[in-house]
Amino acid sequence: MIIGLHDAEKDHMKHKTFPNYALMKISAYHKSKGDIVKWWSPITTSIFDVIYSSKVFDFTPTNPYLPDWAIRGGTGYKDIPLNQKLPDNIDKCFPDYSIYPECDYAIGYLTRGCTNKCPWCVVPQKEGKITPYRNWEKIVRPDSKKLVLMDNNILACDFGISQLKSLIGSGYKIDLNQGMDARLVDDDIASILGKLEWIKYIRFSCDSKSQIEPIYRVVNHLGKHGIKPYKIFIYLLVTKDIEDATYRVECLKKISGINIYAQAERNGRKNISPNKMQLEFANRYIYGRCYKSESWPEYLKRHEYKHLIIS
Repeated sequence: MIIGLHDAEKDHMKHKTFPNYALMKISAYHKSKGDIVKWWSPITTSIFDVIYSSKVFDFTPTNPYLPDWAIRGGTGYKDIPLNQKLPDNIDKCFPDYSIYPECDYAIGYLTRGCTNKCPWCVVPQKEGKITPYRNWEKIVRPDSKKLVLMDNNILACDFGISQLKSLIGSGYKIDLNQGMDARLVDDDIASILGKLEWIKYIRFSCDSKSQIEPIYRVVNHLGKHGIKPYKIFIYLLVTKDIEDATYRVECLKKISGINIYAQAERNGRKNISPNKMQLEFANRYIYGRCYKSESWPEYLKRHEYKHLIIS
């Protein structure tokens, strides 16, 4: 059989480099059966016996040339149930990294699911409560000493914490790319995080005001274990309540050297899309690092953005 793969984000985003976990497992499964696996394109549709399309983000356009009979999956397809999963015989496969030759690190999960029920997040509905998933030894690659973990709330699970602890001294550098919950970090957890080797940053989320004080405590705890604020990266959700986001940024700015990355709220399943003000705040004020030298009102005044109204 000839199998076609379609990565909707790679198809749409010119500089997208992060690999699609599901497609790598699908590729590995079919190659183990002796099938030929190729990337799908509209002009080659007729050669494929099966086509798999994966779409992570609901704002990624659906390719209009994708045939109706293609197997679709991922949270980006709004007509696909959120709790859709790979069959066990595919999910257990080790990912085929050869289809993303630019990727020089391993990716995977130690845990799946989340205990929180944040209104903007689909994970609890998609994966349920947090449960153990894999040991890190089963995820790492033999040709790389870098491991990117995609766990959504790893510190809420004893298994996740024990796995992080066992990575200490392993020689692997890691990244937890979804952002940890600062409210779960005490001095014992900070000690573990401080002993791990990080690819670049230690990431946390600050999506509500209730997370500000815990982040202050995290910075203090990590400082005791040799982690400077410039090694800490904060994801900041920007809803239509810009004043709330502004308050969180002003509080976080008091931590000299900390890194902030803002994400304007999007949720296609709930028909939520960012307005101009949210995009300006996230893409220019925060991403452009203007927040380091001026407040949001000062930024608007300097650019004479009186036309930016919430719509």
